[in-house]
Amino acid sequence: MPKARSTTPKGRRPKRLTRLLGAILAGGQARRFGSDKAQALYQGARLIDRVAAALVAQCEALVVCGREEPGFACIPDWPEPGLGPLGGLAAALRHAGEQGFSHVLSAGVDAPDLPHDLAASLAGEGAAIVESQPVVGLWPAEAGPALEAFIAGGGRSLYRFADHIGARQIELPAPLMNVNRPEDLPPA
Repeated sequence: MPKARSTTPKGRRPKRLTRLLGAILAGGQARRFGSDKAQALYQGARLIDRVAAALVAQCEALVVCGREEPGFACIPDWPEPGLGPLGGLAAALRHAGEQGFSHVLSAGVDAPDLPHDLAASLAGEGAAIVESQPVVGLWPAEAGPALEAFIAGGGRSLYRFADHIGARQIELPAPLMNVNRPEDLPPA
């Protein structure tokens, strides 16, 4: 049987996702939700467990950023807590670089319906975010120093950082849930 050949020109081939780290960004205070979002149930499972299952299906390893969560490898936000998703992403990118991962696939704890082919949907040159939810993204580990400099310069917006590094905005075939308030969860 002949080998399959790519029809993509060599210069345009997306960078290969050789080692992918999944990162659940979970350091928020859930003020609008009123309680710990990670522990909220959707279709019989905690939100954090649903997000973890989707990321584990695509990634070599998984970390929870910004909180301690029993049963998970956890890392603190970097350089400090209180930076929102940027602190979690900075911690994940730093960890990825130190551990030899090529990319970080990030998602908030409040996106319980992630597709199990998310990494493939976001793959390509550079970083990519889901158009409606920049917390859900695929980031090259080499973007870590750029994020650290962005934060050191006072940057606090994930959208602005994504624009700053030229991240592609991808529209998925179906919109993702974004659980901000208890009423955002459909009834059981």
